[in-house]
Amino acid sequence: MLVVAIQLPGATPVEARQVTAPAADRGATLFRQRCGACHSVTPGINSPQGPHLGGVVGRRSASVAGYAYSRGMQNANRTWNTTTLDAFLAAPTRAVPGTRMMTSVANPADRAAIVAYLATRRQPR
Repeated sequence: MLVVAIQLPGATPVEARQVTAPAADRGATLFRQRCGACHSVTPGINSPQGPHLGGVVGRRSASVAGYAYSRGMQNANRTWNTTTLDAFLAAPTRAVPGTRMMTSVANPADRAAIVAYLATRRQPR
């Protein structure tokens, strides 16, 4: 069973939730519905609207070769993890001023499910 620890910003360690495979499955559905028009999870498959998100957890911002990132994302200088992804999905332009991503995910449970799904999409070695 896949278990990904997700702690939402502002949550105490006791409030941190364990996200299991069913949450990642729900996240896959949400990803297809809300993110799939602009992003792929297949490494090397970028679209004009967004870079691929395969292996995004643990990756540096603005690091996918072949994608023309906004100046804001180029200057973000962060590593994507559950906390930074959650903050970005909650309010992209607040988390990374100058990003071209305008779509946010208001529901914390939906964000956690999407992040759990992205955590399962590792880069091939």
